Amino acid sequence: MARWYNKVVGEMSKLRNSIMARFGILTGTIGATYKLDSSRVDYKMARSLYYNEDDNYKLGAGFAKPIVNIKAAFIGVPDFNIDDKDAKEVLDAFTKANRSKMQDTHRNALREGDCFIWLTREEEKDKSLYPELTTVLKYNILPPDMVKKINRDPLTNEPMEYVLESETEWEDDKGYKKKAKIIQTISRGLRVIEVDGDEVPPGVEVGEHKTLWDFIPIIHFKNEDDETAAFGKSELEPIEPFLKAYHDVTLHAMKGSKMHSTPRLKLKLKDVKTFLANNFGITDPAKHFKDGNTIDLDGQEMLILASDDDAEFIEARSATGDAKGLLQLLFYCIVDASEIPEFIFGVHTPSSLSSVKEQMPIMMRSIDRKRDQLTSSWQRLARMVLAMTAQSENKSFSTFANELVWEKIDPRDGKEIAEELKITVEALTVALNNHIISHEAAVSYLSKLVETMNEYATEDPEIEGEKDRIALTKLERSRLGDEPFLEKQLSQIKRNLDKKAV
Repeated sequence: MARWYNKVVGEMSKLRNSIMARFGILTGTIGATYKLDSSRVDYKMARSLYYNEDDNYKLGAGFAKPIVNIKAAFIGVPDFNIDDKDAKEVLDAFTKANRSKMQDTHRNALREGDCFIWLTREEEKDKSLYPELTTVLKYNILPPDMVKKINRDPLTNEPMEYVLESETEWEDDKGYKKKAKIIQTISRGLRVIEVDGDEVPPGVEVGEHKTLWDFIPIIHFKNEDDETAAFGKSELEPIEPFLKAYHDVTLHAMKGSKMHSTPRLKLKLKDVKTFLANNFGITDPAKHFKDGNTIDLDGQEMLILASDDDAEFIEARSATGDAKGLLQLLFYCIVDASEIPEFIFGVHTPSSLSSVKEQMPIMMRSIDRKRDQLTSSWQRLARMVLAMTAQSENKSFSTFANELVWEKIDPRDGKEIAEELKITVEALTVALNNHIISHEAAVSYLSKLVETMNEYATEDPEIEGEKDRIALTKLERSRLGDEPFLEKQLSQIKRNLDKKAV
């Protein structure tokens, strides 16, 4: 009995050890057998869907561009808020100069899943156009296809090197065409350039080039960032099967419609020979058709029929109508998978009016989630801008810590906003008069709805608190209220002085 017991225990121990070893638990190396997913989006296909250039998706890929553009438009471009005033000026100037490229960053990240920004500090080449600039921070958007590899730390998965590859073609002095591949390896403080091709392209310096930065000046914007994946996901991936199905169903319906939409003439004739002779002048039908001749109804405005003959048009049922239900199902599959309200695609007005109130809050939460995913990348970019400016221009900033300020999304119109503000103010006034809340609590709550209001009290002497602003307003209004009384006093004084003068 003991022998069988020990055998069972031994087998269970082996099974437990094998399971623990598989998950890296036995040796204390949890995740040692885990491999980061390095698969990437088919960037070329994503762009072809966005621009509707793929013939296999032509009738369905029209949904791709609105999905990407609407989300990018709602996300908007962030502003940077930082305590240091000098740093704030630098970031504001940078944002103002690159706002359109920042918008393109969101579009590319949503469309292709990945967008790489390479910040470089270079001398302004067009000095005659920009005489006020000597050196500028360049906002370079790299095609994701150009980033061939990201070498990561094996323990933390943090990027250690970005390997960039690009091909270039040129002509030498004799007119011969040359071709080469430029390979760049970007790491902290170092940029290595290699060339694989006929010869080194003009203007390219091969070798190691040290940089001033102790960081990698490349920011990776990943859509749908996941700790298990090295790259992002495109917004078009979930809807790609539905775009293909929509194209196929529409194409099939159009082919059927083209085939059956033209009515066919049905003739019920008792004497075919007489009919052909009366209408087409064919006296010998057998010889006419044997010689390969046909009859043509074009331009035949009238047909002569015998009393027993009959003619009618045969029309097939609409093939597009049969596919309508399936196309509607695919449309709503695209709506659900893309997280885009249906009214964005321009459906009819009654549905649009109901959809705005019902679906817009969902859309807003989706945009907030996208903004949260992008926040860390934008904050890192701001730190890079400040670090490059500080090192290159010998400036000093008290902090690099920054916060993002996004444009508020409000689906309400002006009337609805005004009504809500009116109701809120009336409710706060009643609560304040009945001693339910304090003056400070009412002002603090109302400041969330009115952007021009400050905090009730601030520690910064240069920023006036709302409490002081309210007191100043009361004082000014009280002075204005005494104006008629003061004018009467002044007139009386003048009359008394005139009497004395007489």
